[in-house]
Amino acid sequence: MLRGPKCDALACHANFTEIQPRPMPALLVIPNPFPASFAGNVGSAFPESTMSDKQSLRAEGDGGIEPHGAVRRKIAGEQRSRGNHENHHNERNGIVGTHAVEGAVRDFCSPLPPIGLRAQPGVVAATKPVSPACTFRIPRFGFFLCFPCLPRYLFPVLFKAQSAAVYGIEAYLVEVEVDVGSGRMGDFNVVGLPDAAVKESRERIKAALKNCGFDFPAPQGVTINLAPADVRKEGSGFDLPMAMGLLGCQGSFYGKPLTDFVFLGELSLDGSVRAVRGALSAALETRQRGVKKLVVPEANAREAAVVEGIEVYGVRALPQAADLVNSPESFTPVSVDAKKMLAEAGQHAVDLGDVRGQMAAKRALEVACAGSHNILFIGPPGAGKTMLAKRIPTILPPMSLEEALETTRIHSVAGMLEDSRGLVGVRPFRSPHHTISDAGLIGGGTVPHPGEVSLSHHGVLFLDELPEFQRNVLEVLRQPLEDGAVTIARAAISITFPARFMLAGAMNPCPCGFFGDPTRECRCTPAQIQRYVSKISGPLLDRIDIHIEVPAVRYRELREKAAGESSADVRERVMRARGVQLERFTGEKRVFANSQMPPKLIRKHCAISAEGEKLLESAMTKLGLSARAHDRILKVARTIADLDGSEPVEPKHLMEAVQYRSLDRNYWS
Repeated sequence: MLRGPKCDALACHANFTEIQPRPMPALLVIPNPFPASFAGNVGSAFPESTMSDKQSLRAEGDGGIEPHGAVRRKIAGEQRSRGNHENHHNERNGIVGTHAVEGAVRDFCSPLPPIGLRAQPGVVAATKPVSPACTFRIPRFGFFLCFPCLPRYLFPVLFKAQSAAVYGIEAYLVEVEVDVGSGRMGDFNVVGLPDAAVKESRERIKAALKNCGFDFPAPQGVTINLAPADVRKEGSGFDLPMAMGLLGCQGSFYGKPLTDFVFLGELSLDGSVRAVRGALSAALETRQRGVKKLVVPEANAREAAVVEGIEVYGVRALPQAADLVNSPESFTPVSVDAKKMLAEAGQHAVDLGDVRGQMAAKRALEVACAGSHNILFIGPPGAGKTMLAKRIPTILPPMSLEEALETTRIHSVAGMLEDSRGLVGVRPFRSPHHTISDAGLIGGGTVPHPGEVSLSHHGVLFLDELPEFQRNVLEVLRQPLEDGAVTIARAAISITFPARFMLAGAMNPCPCGFFGDPTRECRCTPAQIQRYVSKISGPLLDRIDIHIEVPAVRYRELREKAAGESSADVRERVMRARGVQLERFTGEKRVFANSQMPPKLIRKHCAISAEGEKLLESAMTKLGLSARAHDRILKVARTIADLDGSEPVEPKHLMEAVQYRSLDRNYWS
C-alpha cells in the first residue's frame, strides 16, 4: 500500500470532527474507530434528503461504523478478498477497519448530484455537492489526513475555464475542460482539433507551473478538451486558460467556478503572459455572450478595453491571474478613453504642402478622396507619383470610432497591431511589393488570414509600379473593388473579410519611363509600349475612376519658397463634401460615399441636363467607353458637384469627370 508523509497537524485521529473551512466546500473526514459522539456530524454533513436507506450509516458506539443491507454484504466480500498481509500492514500502522468505512463512503458518494465522488482505498473523505464545474476524487493513501494536508491530495478531477478563438475576424467562446486522472499515467492530451501550436502548449504549461511555484498533477494523466470540438483551434492563446484549469483541479481556487471569466494569453516558460492575436474580437464576443470579465495579457489590455460593457484585466504572469480569481476586489480593470485614443492616433508625419507643383494631380487627388474614388497616376520616374499617394491619408476624413474598431480587429487578427496604440486611429496605407502573391494580396492559408486588401480596409491600398505586378495578382482585385469584401473558400471553411479600400496605383508610361516627356527621348518601340501597358487589363482599368498624368516638375516650381496648400485645408473641403454624401445616403445600407452608389442610386442622384446628355454621349462614342465607365463618370461628376456645393450635376462637372477618363485611351487604344 502506498504511503505518504505522516500528518502532524492533529495529535489524535480519533478526535476528527466535521471540518467546514471557508470558502472550501464542506469536508468530512471519517476516523476509525468511529466514536459515538461523531454520529451527529454524519447527519449534519449528509442530510437525510440525499441518502437512501441502503446508503445510510449507523454508529455502533466505539466499535466502529456498520453499514446497512447490501452495502454490508458488499463490504464483507471486499474484506474477504483482501490479503492478510495488507490487514497486518494496516494494524501495524494503527489503521483498523478502514475497508468497511471506505466501502460505505464509496456507495454513499457515487450517486451524489451534480458531482460523482470516486472513493479509492485509503483516505476516507467526502464532500457535499459543490459547483458543477468540478468533480472530486480521493487519492489512494493508507492513512488519514487532516484539513491542512487535504489540498495536496483531494482535488477536482474536472475543471472548466473559458477562452476565445478567432474565426476570420470574428471570435467565438471556447470551453476549456481539464480532466485529471482519466488518462494513462503521465499523459497530457489536448483534443478538440488543436493545431501544432496548441498541442505544444503542454510543455509551456508544465514549465510555467513549475517555475511559478505551482504543482503539476503528476503522475496522473491530463486530458484537455477544447469545445466545440468540431472547429479547428489554432494559436497559443489557450495556454493561460489551460493552466488555470489545471490550477482549479488542484484546488487553487477553493471550488470557485470560472464562469464569469474568459482567459486569453500565451505562457512563456517562466510563467509570464505574452500577447496574442484577436484580443479585440474576443472582447466583443465576451460582451455579446454576457460574460462579465476578460483576462488578457497586459500588452493586449488597451486594445480589449476599448469595448465597453465588460471588465478587462491585464496580467503579466500566471500567479497574477490566479490571484485575480481568488481576490478580484484587489484588482482594478483597465479603462481607456477610446475617443481620446482616436484623436491622439490621428497624427500624420507628412503633408500635402510638401509636394511642389502638380496642381492638376492635386486636384484629382482631392476629387478622389472626396468621393472615395480609385485613382491611377501615370508619369515619368521622379515626378512625385509615390509622394502624392503617400499624402492620401492626410486629406481623407478622420476615422469614426466604428471604422477604427473594425480596422483594429483586422490588424489584431493579423498580428500587426502595435501594443502601445491599442487602436488604429489613422487610415491604413498599405504598399505591398510588386513580387507579392495573389494569396498575400487577397488573403489565404489553411485557415485563411487577411491579406493586403483587408489590411487596407477603410484606408488606401497603393500599388507602385503597377505593370510589374503579375497579371493574375492584379486580376484578383476585381471582385473586392466591386463588392467591398473578399471571400476565401476552402474545403472545410469559407471566410469573408471586409475589403472596402481606396485603390491608388502608379506606373510609368513605358518600360524606359519617358514616353511623352518633352525633355527626354523615349527609346521604346510602339510594340514594347503596348506590351508593357497591356499587363493591366481593361476590366481592371474600368474599375479605376480617375486616371491622371503626372509630368516632370519644372525647376522653378521645385525651388518655390511658398509652400503649397496644406493637407488641413484640403481635408476641410473633403470633409464638407463627405458630409453632404452621408446626409444624402441616410438610410441606405453600406453606402457612405459616391463611389459606392449602386445603379439605382446613380439614376436618382446623378441626373443631368440635356446639354450634359449630349456631352456624355459624345464622350462615350469618341473614347469608346464601356457601360461601367459611363457609371463611374457620373459618380465622379457627382463628387465634383459636391465639392462645388452644387445640387445638380452641371456640364462643367461632367467635362472634368470625362477628362479623368480620357488618358487611358492614349495608352490602351
